[in-house]
Amino acid sequence: MVQTYRQLRLDLGAALAGFLDHAEAHAESLRWFEEGLGLSRSWMAAHGGDLVPDEVRLQVSDWVRRRRTGEPWAYILGWCLFRERRFRVSPATLIPRPETELLVEAALDVGRRLRVDRCVDVGTGSGIIAASLALETDWQVSATDLSAGALAVARQNAAELGARLAFFEGNLLDAIPDPLGLVVANLPYVDPADEPGLQRELAFEPASALFAPDRGLALSTQLLERARARQAPACLLEIGADQGGELCRRALGAGWRKAMVHQDLAGHDRILVALGIPVLPGDP
Repeated sequence: MVQTYRQLRLDLGAALAGFLDHAEAHAESLRWFEEGLGLSRSWMAAHGGDLVPDEVRLQVSDWVRRRRTGEPWAYILGWCLFRERRFRVSPATLIPRPETELLVEAALDVGRRLRVDRCVDVGTGSGIIAASLALETDWQVSATDLSAGALAVARQNAAELGARLAFFEGNLLDAIPDPLGLVVANLPYVDPADEPGLQRELAFEPASALFAPDRGLALSTQLLERARARQAPACLLEIGADQGGELCRRALGAGWRKAMVHQDLAGHDRILVALGIPVLPGDP
């Protein structure tokens, strides 16, 4: 089959539009060319009339086949960007979401105000939070996860990015020695009852990293209780869109001095900040 790159992109957009809406299909086709094939828009402008080698055409066809089943592009590609850094991902880890950048920003702010020198990322997954904090501060950063597969991905990311991290395998804070420092986590927070209505791509991500008992609140509650019992100065959690009020009540019930919620750009609850000690002026 004789095909130019320009025609390949048109055909790809049409194929993706068979199971994505038009805007998504267009945006994703551009990403496939830039991220998957390494062909920039400027390259396409200059070389769109070039003929596509058979191996490239077959590669794109295989990607379409996998994507049609619902497999996320990040898993097909094997990596995604987070804070403008490339992180490897695999079916052992969640795919990083842009909202998690809000958690990193909040951790940087609270950590600076508390003058912490160490931090632990609980449920690190691919290591995006731990590596980002290690690369953007001079803190001693630890990362822990129950999943050996996730830790393997996180270790690879840390090595490739030059992030100095200490890794621990275990449940929540069980494997982390004192003192904890700042506790940060993006734990599973989806209510299992919501599973039937979720987008099909989520079926490819590890259920153990998505769902938690007690309407999605169980693991967040446990971490708040354990971090407070071990005198962490603060605990920051990414949370579900309607979980802020209940988790604030549970944080205060666990003995935290103050608990507050930051919302995302859509106005949804997204970050819980629980403080155990006063912060410097500019209290969030």
